[in-house]
Amino acid sequence: MKQFEKEMRKCIKLAQKGIGMTSPNPMVGCVIMNSANEIVSTGYHRACGLAHAERDALLKSGDFRGCTLVVNLEPCSHYGKTPPCADLIIEKGIKAVVYGMKDPNPKVAGKGIRKLKDAGINIIGPVLEEECKKLNEVFYKNHTQRKTFVALKTATTIDGKISTKSGDSKWITSEKSRNEVKKIRKFYDAILTSSSTIIADNPSMLHKNKIILDRELKTDLDFNIYKNGNIYVFYSEDKNNTLELKQSKRPDIKYIKTPSDDKKLNISFILKKLYHFGIMSVLVESGGSLNGSFLPHIDKLYHFIAPKILGDNSGKSCFDGLITDKISQCTNLKFESSKIFGDDILVIYSK
Repeated sequence: MKQFEKEMRKCIKLAQKGIGMTSPNPMVGCVIMNSANEIVSTGYHRACGLAHAERDALLKSGDFRGCTLVVNLEPCSHYGKTPPCADLIIEKGIKAVVYGMKDPNPKVAGKGIRKLKDAGINIIGPVLEEECKKLNEVFYKNHTQRKTFVALKTATTIDGKISTKSGDSKWITSEKSRNEVKKIRKFYDAILTSSSTIIADNPSMLHKNKIILDRELKTDLDFNIYKNGNIYVFYSEDKNNTLELKQSKRPDIKYIKTPSDDKKLNISFILKKLYHFGIMSVLVESGGSLNGSFLPHIDKLYHFIAPKILGDNSGKSCFDGLITDKISQCTNLKFESSKIFGDDILVIYSK
Protein backbone atom coordinates (compact mmCIF):
# COMPACT_ATOMS: atom_id res chain seq x y z
CA MET A 1 0.00 0.00 0.00
CA LYS A 2 3.05 2.27 0.11
CA GLN A 3 2.47 2.97 -3.58
CA PHE A 4 -0.49 5.20 -2.63
CA GLU A 5 1.12 7.17 0.23
CA LYS A 6 2.06 10.09 -2.04
CA GLU A 7 -1.52 10.43 -3.27
CA MET A 8 -2.89 10.06 0.27
CA ARG A 9 -0.67 12.91 1.46
CA LYS A 10 -2.07 14.99 -1.39
CA CYS A 11 -5.56 14.14 -0.14
CA ILE A 12 -4.61 15.33 3.34
CA LYS A 13 -3.22 18.57 1.92
CA LEU A 14 -6.39 19.13 -0.09
CA ALA A 15 -8.53 18.39 2.97
CA GLN A 16 -6.73 21.09 4.95
CA LYS A 17 -8.17 23.71 2.61
CA GLY A 18 -11.42 23.21 4.51
CA ILE A 19 -9.95 24.13 7.92
CA GLY A 20 -12.53 25.93 10.04
CA MET A 21 -15.32 25.44 7.49
CA THR A 22 -16.43 21.80 7.62
CA SER A 23 -17.52 21.24 11.25
CA PRO A 24 -19.31 19.13 12.34
CA ASN A 25 -18.19 17.25 9.22
CA PRO A 26 -14.61 15.99 8.76
CA MET A 27 -11.95 17.48 6.50
CA VAL A 28 -11.64 15.32 3.40
CA GLY A 29 -9.62 15.45 0.20
CA CYS A 30 -9.89 13.24 -2.88
CA VAL A 31 -7.60 12.34 -5.80
CA ILE A 32 -8.63 10.39 -8.91
CA MET A 33 -6.02 8.60 -11.04
CA ASN A 34 -6.33 6.96 -14.45
CA SER A 35 -4.82 3.59 -15.45
CA ALA A 36 -1.47 5.31 -16.12
CA ASN A 37 -1.46 6.59 -12.50
CA GLU A 38 -1.92 10.18 -13.72
CA ILE A 39 -4.08 12.47 -11.58
CA VAL A 40 -7.13 13.42 -13.64
CA SER A 41 -9.27 15.11 -10.98
CA THR A 42 -9.12 16.35 -7.38
CA GLY A 43 -11.64 17.63 -4.88
CA TYR A 44 -12.16 18.50 -1.24
CA HIS A 45 -14.98 19.19 1.21
CA ARG A 46 -15.18 22.98 1.21
CA ALA A 47 -17.79 23.54 3.92
CA CYS A 48 -20.56 21.80 5.83
CA GLY A 49 -23.56 21.44 3.54
CA LEU A 50 -21.51 21.55 0.35
CA ALA A 51 -20.38 18.59 -1.78
CA HIS A 52 -18.18 15.96 -0.14
CA ALA A 53 -14.66 15.56 -1.51
CA GLU A 54 -15.47 12.54 -3.70
CA ARG A 55 -18.49 14.26 -5.23
CA ASP A 56 -16.45 17.45 -5.76
CA ALA A 57 -13.88 15.43 -7.73
CA LEU A 58 -16.29 13.13 -9.61
CA LEU A 59 -18.64 15.85 -10.84
CA LYS A 60 -15.86 17.60 -12.72
CA SER A 61 -15.67 16.93 -16.45
CA GLY A 62 -14.13 13.66 -17.56
CA ASP A 63 -14.70 9.93 -17.95
CA PHE A 64 -13.65 8.19 -14.73
CA ARG A 65 -14.48 4.61 -15.72
CA GLY A 66 -11.64 2.28 -14.69
CA CYS A 67 -9.98 4.96 -12.52
CA THR A 68 -8.67 4.68 -8.96
CA LEU A 69 -10.10 7.03 -6.34
CA VAL A 70 -7.97 7.94 -3.29
CA VAL A 71 -9.63 9.56 -0.27
CA ASN A 72 -8.49 10.08 3.32
CA LEU A 73 -11.82 8.98 4.84
CA GLU A 74 -14.13 6.09 3.96
CA PRO A 75 -16.80 7.28 1.47
CA CYS A 76 -20.20 7.84 3.04
CA SER A 77 -23.09 5.48 2.33
CA HIS A 78 -26.03 7.45 3.76
CA TYR A 79 -28.11 10.47 2.87
CA GLY A 80 -27.26 13.59 4.86
CA LYS A 81 -27.17 17.10 3.47
CA THR A 82 -25.76 15.51 0.30
CA PRO A 83 -26.39 12.11 -1.36
CA PRO A 84 -24.12 9.09 -0.59
CA CYS A 85 -20.66 9.32 -2.16
CA ALA A 86 -20.48 5.53 -2.45
CA ASP A 87 -23.42 5.55 -4.87
CA LEU A 88 -21.77 8.14 -7.12
CA ILE A 89 -18.46 6.24 -7.08
CA ILE A 90 -20.28 3.12 -8.30
CA GLU A 91 -22.23 5.10 -10.89
CA LYS A 92 -19.05 6.66 -12.35
CA GLY A 93 -17.43 3.25 -12.88
CA ILE A 94 -14.50 3.64 -10.48
CA LYS A 95 -12.36 0.46 -10.49
CA ALA A 96 -10.57 0.82 -7.11
CA VAL A 97 -10.92 2.93 -3.96
CA VAL A 98 -7.98 3.64 -1.66
CA TYR A 99 -9.03 4.96 1.76
CA GLY A 100 -7.01 6.42 4.63
CA MET A 101 -9.21 5.50 7.60
CA LYS A 102 -12.64 4.07 8.29
CA ASP A 103 -15.34 6.56 9.21
CA PRO A 104 -15.99 6.53 13.01
CA ASN A 105 -19.51 7.88 12.42
CA PRO A 106 -21.89 4.99 13.27
CA LYS A 107 -24.01 5.97 10.24
CA VAL A 108 -21.08 4.92 8.03
CA ALA A 109 -18.59 2.81 10.06
CA GLY A 110 -17.63 0.34 7.34
CA LYS A 111 -20.92 0.47 5.45
CA GLY A 112 -19.42 2.61 2.68
CA ILE A 113 -16.60 0.15 2.12
CA ARG A 114 -19.02 -2.77 2.18
CA LYS A 115 -21.29 -1.14 -0.40
CA LEU A 116 -18.32 -0.52 -2.73
CA LYS A 117 -17.05 -4.09 -2.30
CA ASP A 118 -20.50 -5.49 -3.06
CA ALA A 119 -20.44 -3.48 -6.29
CA GLY A 120 -17.19 -5.21 -7.33
CA ILE A 121 -14.86 -2.28 -6.58
CA ASN A 122 -11.38 -3.17 -5.33
CA ILE A 123 -10.83 -1.70 -1.85
CA ILE A 124 -7.33 -0.82 -0.62
CA GLY A 125 -6.60 0.51 2.84
CA PRO A 126 -6.11 1.82 5.38
CA VAL A 127 -3.22 3.96 4.06
CA LEU A 128 -1.44 6.44 6.38
CA GLU A 129 -4.18 5.72 8.91
CA GLU A 130 -2.57 7.55 11.85
CA GLU A 131 -1.96 10.69 9.79
CA CYS A 132 -5.54 10.61 8.60
CA LYS A 133 -6.81 10.21 12.17
CA LYS A 134 -4.64 13.13 13.32
CA LEU A 135 -6.07 15.31 10.56
CA ASN A 136 -9.60 14.63 11.81
CA GLU A 137 -8.86 14.21 15.51
CA VAL A 138 -11.81 16.43 16.41
CA PHE A 139 -14.25 14.44 14.28
CA TYR A 140 -12.79 11.18 15.60
CA LYS A 141 -13.33 12.13 19.26
CA ASN A 142 -16.81 13.52 18.55
CA HIS A 143 -17.96 10.16 17.19
CA THR A 144 -15.99 7.70 19.33
CA GLN A 145 -16.55 9.47 22.67
CA ARG A 146 -19.49 11.79 21.91
CA LYS A 147 -17.57 14.66 23.48
CA THR A 148 -16.26 18.08 22.51
CA PHE A 149 -12.56 18.18 21.59
CA VAL A 150 -10.66 20.51 23.97
CA ALA A 151 -7.44 22.37 23.13
CA LEU A 152 -5.64 24.83 25.38
CA LYS A 153 -3.26 27.64 24.43
CA THR A 154 -0.67 29.19 26.73
CA ALA A 155 2.02 31.81 26.18
CA THR A 156 4.76 31.91 28.81
CA THR A 157 8.27 32.93 29.69
CA ILE A 158 10.94 30.23 29.87
CA ASP A 159 10.10 29.78 33.55
CA GLY A 160 6.40 29.27 32.87
CA LYS A 161 5.02 32.70 33.80
CA ILE A 162 2.10 34.31 31.97
CA SER A 163 2.33 37.73 33.62
CA THR A 164 4.00 39.70 36.37
CA LYS A 165 2.53 39.70 39.88
CA SER A 166 0.69 42.93 38.98
CA GLY A 167 -0.89 41.25 35.95
CA ASP A 168 1.21 42.89 33.24
CA SER A 169 1.41 40.47 30.28
CA LYS A 170 1.76 42.61 27.14
CA TRP A 171 3.56 41.22 25.41
CA ILE A 172 5.28 38.02 26.50
CA THR A 173 5.43 36.54 23.01
CA SER A 174 6.19 38.16 19.67
CA GLU A 175 3.79 39.51 17.07
CA LYS A 176 4.58 36.47 14.89
CA SER A 177 3.41 34.17 17.68
CA ARG A 178 0.25 36.20 18.23
CA ASN A 179 -0.55 36.01 14.51
CA GLU A 180 -0.14 32.23 14.69
CA VAL A 181 -2.69 32.14 17.52
CA LYS A 182 -5.21 33.81 15.20
CA LYS A 183 -4.63 30.99 12.70
CA ILE A 184 -4.98 28.32 15.40
CA ARG A 185 -8.37 29.75 16.41
CA LYS A 186 -9.71 28.95 12.95
CA PHE A 187 -9.31 25.23 13.65
CA TYR A 188 -11.89 25.33 16.45
CA ASP A 189 -15.65 25.86 16.64
CA ALA A 190 -15.31 28.19 19.62
CA ILE A 191 -12.87 29.92 21.94
CA LEU A 192 -13.31 29.91 25.71
CA THR A 193 -12.10 32.34 28.34
CA SER A 194 -12.87 33.55 31.86
CA SER A 195 -14.29 36.74 33.32
CA SER A 196 -10.90 37.35 34.99
CA THR A 197 -9.14 37.44 31.62
CA ILE A 198 -11.83 39.72 30.17
CA ILE A 199 -11.58 42.16 33.07
CA ALA A 200 -7.76 42.15 33.03
CA ASP A 201 -7.17 42.37 29.24
CA ASN A 202 -10.50 43.37 27.64
CA PRO A 203 -9.74 41.16 24.58
CA SER A 204 -11.88 41.10 21.42
CA MET A 205 -11.12 37.44 20.60
CA LEU A 206 -12.67 37.60 17.14
CA HIS A 207 -14.52 34.34 16.47
CA LYS A 208 -17.95 33.12 15.40
CA ASN A 209 -18.54 31.39 18.79
CA LYS A 210 -17.24 32.52 22.17
CA ILE A 211 -17.62 30.84 25.55
CA ILE A 212 -17.34 32.95 28.71
CA LEU A 213 -17.04 31.44 32.18
CA ASP A 214 -18.36 34.20 34.47
CA ARG A 215 -19.45 32.61 37.73
CA GLU A 216 -20.45 35.86 39.43
CA LEU A 217 -21.55 37.71 36.25
CA LYS A 218 -18.84 40.34 36.66
CA THR A 219 -18.62 41.22 32.97
CA ASP A 220 -21.10 43.34 31.03
CA LEU A 221 -21.86 44.11 27.42
CA ASP A 222 -19.40 47.03 27.30
CA PHE A 223 -16.43 44.64 27.12
CA ASN A 224 -14.95 44.08 23.66
CA ILE A 225 -15.60 40.34 23.67
CA TYR A 226 -19.36 40.98 23.54
CA LYS A 227 -19.15 43.08 20.37
CA ASN A 228 -19.49 40.17 17.93
CA GLY A 229 -20.11 36.45 17.58
CA ASN A 230 -22.48 34.00 19.22
CA ILE A 231 -21.74 34.08 22.94
CA TYR A 232 -22.41 31.48 25.62
CA VAL A 233 -22.08 32.72 29.21
CA PHE A 234 -21.85 30.08 31.94
CA TYR A 235 -22.62 31.41 35.43
CA SER A 236 -23.32 29.97 38.88
CA GLU A 237 -26.77 28.53 39.45
CA ASP A 238 -26.65 30.23 42.88
CA LYS A 239 -26.43 33.68 41.31
CA ASN A 240 -29.58 35.81 41.39
CA ASN A 241 -29.97 37.67 38.12
CA THR A 242 -32.22 39.46 35.68
CA LEU A 243 -30.76 37.89 32.58
CA GLU A 244 -34.06 37.47 30.78
CA LEU A 245 -34.05 41.19 29.99
CA LYS A 246 -30.47 41.03 28.71
CA GLN A 247 -31.27 38.03 26.53
CA SER A 248 -34.26 39.76 24.98
CA LYS A 249 -31.98 42.58 23.89
CA ARG A 250 -29.18 40.34 22.63
CA PRO A 251 -30.46 37.06 21.14
CA ASP A 252 -26.86 36.21 20.16
CA ILE A 253 -25.98 35.80 23.85
CA LYS A 254 -27.09 32.68 25.72
CA TYR A 255 -26.81 32.44 29.52
CA ILE A 256 -26.48 28.98 31.09
CA LYS A 257 -26.89 28.26 34.79
CA THR A 258 -24.04 26.01 35.90
CA PRO A 259 -23.36 24.00 39.08
CA SER A 260 -20.22 24.94 41.04
CA ASP A 261 -17.62 22.95 42.95
CA ASP A 262 -15.51 24.80 45.55
CA LYS A 263 -16.51 28.14 43.99
CA LYS A 264 -15.52 26.94 40.52
CA LEU A 265 -17.91 26.22 37.67
CA ASN A 266 -18.24 22.52 36.90
CA ILE A 267 -16.22 21.97 33.71
CA SER A 268 -17.68 18.54 32.95
CA PHE A 269 -21.16 20.11 32.92
CA ILE A 270 -19.93 22.91 30.64
CA LEU A 271 -18.36 20.51 28.14
CA LYS A 272 -21.51 18.37 28.01
CA LYS A 273 -23.55 21.51 27.32
CA LEU A 274 -21.17 22.60 24.56
CA TYR A 275 -21.52 19.23 22.83
CA HIS A 276 -25.30 19.54 23.15
CA PHE A 277 -25.11 23.00 21.53
CA GLY A 278 -23.16 21.55 18.59
CA ILE A 279 -19.79 23.01 19.62
CA MET A 280 -17.59 20.13 18.49
CA SER A 281 -14.24 21.72 19.44
CA VAL A 282 -13.12 24.52 21.73
CA LEU A 283 -9.85 26.41 22.29
CA VAL A 284 -9.26 27.58 25.86
CA GLU A 285 -7.41 30.90 26.18
CA SER A 286 -7.32 32.09 29.74
CA GLY A 287 -5.30 32.62 32.92
CA GLY A 288 -3.47 30.12 35.08
CA SER A 289 -6.38 29.23 37.35
CA LEU A 290 -8.75 28.19 34.57
CA ASN A 291 -5.89 26.54 32.67
CA GLY A 292 -5.19 24.40 35.71
CA SER A 293 -8.85 23.45 36.04
CA PHE A 294 -9.07 22.49 32.36
CA LEU A 295 -5.87 20.47 32.24
CA PRO A 296 -7.53 17.11 33.08
CA HIS A 297 -9.99 17.66 30.21
CA ILE A 298 -7.70 18.72 27.35
CA ASP A 299 -6.84 16.74 24.22
CA LYS A 300 -4.17 19.13 22.92
CA LEU A 301 -1.89 21.85 24.31
CA TYR A 302 -0.38 24.72 22.31
CA HIS A 303 2.48 26.02 24.46
CA PHE A 304 4.22 29.19 23.24
CA ILE A 305 7.51 29.92 25.03
CA ALA A 306 9.27 33.30 24.82
CA PRO A 307 13.01 33.66 25.60
CA LYS A 308 12.31 35.67 28.74
CA ILE A 309 12.72 34.94 32.45
CA LEU A 310 10.65 36.62 35.17
CA GLY A 311 11.91 34.75 38.22
CA ASP A 312 10.29 32.49 40.78
CA ASN A 313 8.52 35.15 42.88
CA SER A 314 7.93 37.68 40.10
CA GLY A 315 5.05 36.29 38.08
CA LYS A 316 1.93 34.17 37.76
CA SER A 317 2.13 30.55 36.62
CA CYS A 318 0.41 29.26 33.49
CA PHE A 319 -1.12 26.40 35.51
CA ASP A 320 -2.33 27.49 38.94
CA GLY A 321 -4.16 25.38 41.47
CA LEU A 322 -2.39 22.11 40.68
CA ILE A 323 -1.09 20.50 43.88
CA THR A 324 1.15 17.45 43.48
CA ASP A 325 3.42 15.82 46.03
CA LYS A 326 5.02 13.30 43.68
CA ILE A 327 6.35 13.30 40.13
CA SER A 328 4.09 10.30 39.49
CA GLN A 329 1.10 12.62 40.00
CA CYS A 330 2.11 14.93 37.15
CA THR A 331 -0.12 15.44 34.12
CA ASN A 332 1.64 13.53 31.35
CA LEU A 333 1.52 14.75 27.76
CA LYS A 334 2.95 13.46 24.48
CA PHE A 335 5.17 15.62 22.29
CA GLU A 336 3.54 16.19 18.91
CA SER A 337 5.54 18.88 17.10
CA SER A 338 7.34 22.20 17.45
CA LYS A 339 7.66 25.38 15.38
CA ILE A 340 9.72 28.57 15.59
CA PHE A 341 8.14 32.04 15.39
CA GLY A 342 10.83 34.70 15.59
CA ASP A 343 12.60 34.07 18.89
CA ASP A 344 9.63 32.16 20.31
CA ILE A 345 8.96 28.45 20.11
CA LEU A 346 5.58 26.74 19.90
CA VAL A 347 5.48 23.22 21.33
CA ILE A 348 2.36 21.19 20.63
CA TYR A 349 1.45 18.32 22.94
CA SER A 350 -1.41 15.84 22.98
CA LYS A 351 -2.92 13.68 25.71
